[in-house]
Amino acid sequence: MGKLDGKVAIVTGATSGIGLATAELFIAEGARVVIAGRRAAAGEAIAARLGPACVFRRTDVTEESEVAALIAEAVERFGRLDCLFNNAGGPAPTGGIADIPVAGFDAAIALLLRSVLVGMKHAAPVMRRQRSGSIINNGSIAGHRAGYSSSLVYGAAKAAVIHLTRCVAMELGEDNIRVNSISPGGIATGIFGKALGLPVEAAERTIAVTEQRLAKMQPIPRAGLPEDIARAALFLASDDSSFVNGHDLVVDGGVIAGRNWTLQQEGLRALRGELHGAAGT
Repeated sequence: MGKLDGKVAIVTGATSGIGLATAELFIAEGARVVIAGRRAAAGEAIAARLGPACVFRRTDVTEESEVAALIAEAVERFGRLDCLFNNAGGPAPTGGIADIPVAGFDAAIALLLRSVLVGMKHAAPVMRRQRSGSIINNGSIAGHRAGYSSSLVYGAAKAAVIHLTRCVAMELGEDNIRVNSISPGGIATGIFGKALGLPVEAAERTIAVTEQRLAKMQPIPRAGLPEDIARAALFLASDDSSFVNGHDLVVDGGVIAGRNWTLQQEGLRALRGELHGAAGT
């Protein structure tokens, strides 16, 4: 028996990375899933591979009409909507505050923040009629701490997602609809390559390099993987989390908990040597 037997879910940004891993896990746990993304060929191929429990709909989440149509299709095909994972995202403009293009800022906010609001806007009436549902929004540790993204715009947008999640949770919780977010740490996906200017297909080929670089970022000595976030999403989508609402689940191997122990001890040893040297002892 799967944790999501009988449930219907939508996963945006599901043609690669976290979204794809989540869709695969949800289906394995018994859900019927509508996956969304902008790359039609990739999405259709994934849906064919995952079988009749998976449907792909090409969706640009920055367009409200397309998000509304996505949610309507899930209800038309499967009769209900139990989980919406607002996962779609991408890189934002890099550089210092004096160099940020306003058009780039607006585009990033539309993708990273406004799409989350629009998804919740159109899912809420469906879930209210059911008196049940789970909405999951993809945050980031960059929304908790400055300096964990190549883009200050990305960090600001994710901070807004986390707080928007709390605000909506207070409203929809009264209708037995849970609204939570997940804040990934360093997850080995193509987003790093995209942020540094690589096209989508090329960025996806850099994941192994990214995984090596991220392995030393946190106390747990490996990079985060899309499956780590998928398992967190499974918990929040399932009845196992029926009393969890307005929560941001950080999945980062401990990176924002504090300074790594070994680095701290090495710093202390170096300081001790300098102080003894200065004291002539």
